[in-house]
Amino acid sequence: MKLRAMVVLLAVAAATPEIQYFRYERGLAAPAAKTGQTCVALDAGLFAHAAPGLADLRLYRGTTETPYVVREAMPVEQQQPRIEPLNLGSRSGQTVFDAKMPEGQYSDVELDVAGTDFIATVTVTGSQTQGSAGTKLGSYTIFDLTGQKLGRSTVLHLPESDFRYLHFAIAGKVKPDDISGLSVERVSAKQTYVTVADTNQVTQKNHATTVQFKVPANVPVERIAFVAGAEPENFSRDVTIKVEPMAKPAATDAEPPQPAVASGNLLRVHGTHDGHRIDEERLTVDAPSVEFGAPGSLWTVSIDNGDDAPLALTDVRLEMAERKLCFDATSGASYALYYGDPALSAPRYDYATLFVADADAAQAALAPEQNNPEFQARPDTRAFTERHPALLWIALIAVVAVLGLVAFRTAKETKVD
Repeated sequence: MKLRAMVVLLAVAAATPEIQYFRYERGLAAPAAKTGQTCVALDAGLFAHAAPGLADLRLYRGTTETPYVVREAMPVEQQQPRIEPLNLGSRSGQTVFDAKMPEGQYSDVELDVAGTDFIATVTVTGSQTQGSAGTKLGSYTIFDLTGQKLGRSTVLHLPESDFRYLHFAIAGKVKPDDISGLSVERVSAKQTYVTVADTNQVTQKNHATTVQFKVPANVPVERIAFVAGAEPENFSRDVTIKVEPMAKPAATDAEPPQPAVASGNLLRVHGTHDGHRIDEERLTVDAPSVEFGAPGSLWTVSIDNGDDAPLALTDVRLEMAERKLCFDATSGASYALYYGDPALSAPRYDYATLFVADADAAQAALAPEQNNPEFQARPDTRAFTERHPALLWIALIAVVAVLGLVAFRTAKETKVD
């Protein structure tokens, strides 16, 4: 009962949204003749000026708050537990095995292959029951060309499938003892990315190519994308991403947060090697997860070129997965987004709980950000002592001084007597 009463009290005491307390606004142009579910893509600039997690974001039709939901269109890429090979052995000079796949749709499959300096062709067949006649999904080239400084790839880019069993036949210098298992990525949707920052300004020092970005607080970054020129035609370069706060802790004795670090590999291999045609490109790297506060974070992206010529980079982009705000629009009505009121907590709408995405939802567009002409700061409702903590210390010092004086006079009078 006490906990419930406290929750109710906090809910009553929480700040309520009012248009004049939002610092920023953006008009929203919805289709004039469309009624029903409407969605608009959110850009990085909105995240930079809104509260963490868009807690202070509100949608208004005139002066009426309108319920909405923010859809994070990130695909559910869940790295499944390692799958053990079944019936692993040799047949007709090939390494063969089966694998029991997880339920549901999946696409890319990565084989755990030991050894270096190999090229092999993997033929994949799918079926719903083990041992039954299967459907050929395709033939794929896996390779390890570390001896040629061209990296490795053991990923099979399968079409989206839901077969419960896959059968693998590997022709090449891969033996049964080299196969220890496989993993699969399950993808629920195709992903669209939004540019957070981009540049073609790079620094070359020693054997490294370095790019730096300053990212405002609260702006999410999911990946780094690279656009490389035609030369060199083939390459494999390791990438390191380091993210650190741009501001030090206010307290001198506080330990600064540790930088976030991630790594990856850029790969481009086109050509014929030992009779195998290879066309493989991997020009994106996953970003580390960071939550640094104001004023933001400094991103340093370093490419290790080794003794090779630097990549001719025409663009490097920090990207976030596209987020869309969806709501039910009324034909002919005008809407606006408001944000920039840190006193607010995230809204809770039945609309968001019951939301069902409509494939035919109308698409709206956001107008440029502008200052809310009605903006005024929220009145400070804190207690007087919280708003003026220095006065409290002054009062305490005065009380101590008076008590000290009284004690001194009392001691003096007692000594005279």
